[in-house]
Amino acid sequence: MGLGQTEAAEGHPAEESKKMESWNEGHMEKVLWSSNEIEKRVEEMAAVITQEFAGKPLAIIGVATGAFLFMADLVRKIQLPVVVDFVRMQSYGNRTTSSGVATCVADVRIDVKGKHVLLVEDIVDTGITLSTLVAHFGTKDVASFSVCTLLDKPSRRIVPLQLGPGGKYYRGFQCPDEFVVGYGMDYAEQYRCLPYIGVLKPHIYTKN
Repeated sequence: MGLGQTEAAEGHPAEESKKMESWNEGHMEKVLWSSNEIEKRVEEMAAVITQEFAGKPLAIIGVATGAFLFMADLVRKIQLPVVVDFVRMQSYGNRTTSSGVATCVADVRIDVKGKHVLLVEDIVDTGITLSTLVAHFGTKDVASFSVCTLLDKPSRRIVPLQLGPGGKYYRGFQCPDEFVVGYGMDYAEQYRCLPYIGVLKPHIYTKN
């Protein structure tokens, strides 16, 4: 199965449920992808990226903070010399709903001019943040701008994806329209440390 064609796993693996720490017991509706499934998919994506960017100056830019675990695992499996940095965006009006406007609050510190930039995202949903970043890096005279996202929610897309010449789009899993946490993704800065990706029960994020 090629990149961009992996569908969401059904149910929640028993081994992942057993690993739920006591502090989050009862918080998850289900586990969508186990740590083993994530690891396998990251390896597959890294292999394709290694092949397609061989011989090219590659800068891997993570979108903080959600992509930090995914990026750490990904860069260790990409068999190429790379430079890395992070960019920080702000787009959420409150804890669960996007304001519809994305702004860059912390830019990269490395010089990406002439490099092939691979942006690493935890999840792409509305496309608002991503479109802002495409325009942002378009001012930096990069050789190409590509995106590698662990999760993709095309059902929530508002802004169409337009990467420009030479741009590639890699996605790990197509995500259902659920509120997901784990493996770097959070609700109110919690759940980032979970090794799997799960659906948070609605009463957790609607109780306030």
